[in-house]
Amino acid sequence: MHRISSVRTSAPIRWKQAFCAGLLAAMAGCSSPPPKPPPAAAVPEAPPPVAVVVPPALPEPAHSSQAPTPRDYRRDAASHLYARNTQRIYAGKLPPLLYAVGVLQVDIDRMGQVTDIRWMRAPSHAPEVMADIERSVRAAAPFPAPVRMGKVTYTDTWLWHKSGRFQLDTLTEGQL
Repeated sequence: MHRISSVRTSAPIRWKQAFCAGLLAAMAGCSSPPPKPPPAAAVPEAPPPVAVVVPPALPEPAHSSQAPTPRDYRRDAASHLYARNTQRIYAGKLPPLLYAVGVLQVDIDRMGQVTDIRWMRAPSHAPEVMADIERSVRAAAPFPAPVRMGKVTYTDTWLWHKSGRFQLDTLTEGQL
């Protein structure tokens, strides 16, 4: 037969066990928390599409001018204006008295675009004529590109009939 012996634990040993368990619990409470696992490699979100604003392209000049001087360029510009305003050109010799006469200076860049308009002699009694002439010049762009000069400032005289038709002094058929 076996003998079952009852092992009694003495009080000092139980005291030591309780003390060690408390010490371990206290030490476990003071330790730093375990490091967090590194975050999963996040796939970077694609940035929202950016709208690219492209300025409208300036129309290319229909043709170029080989004029070496502003005075020579004036003929090319006048022909260009006539081509753009065929229904508004006064046919034949102008009458002796005109509704308005204006002298206009126009700056043209190397691409044939109008960069500035200045009145040297404005028909101030007819502001509607001034506005119509300025509008006609700007609407006729691009002018022939002044290839040999790069850019040009030319001057022309607008001869305005009361009907709203005109001639340019450069290409006029004269007056009665």
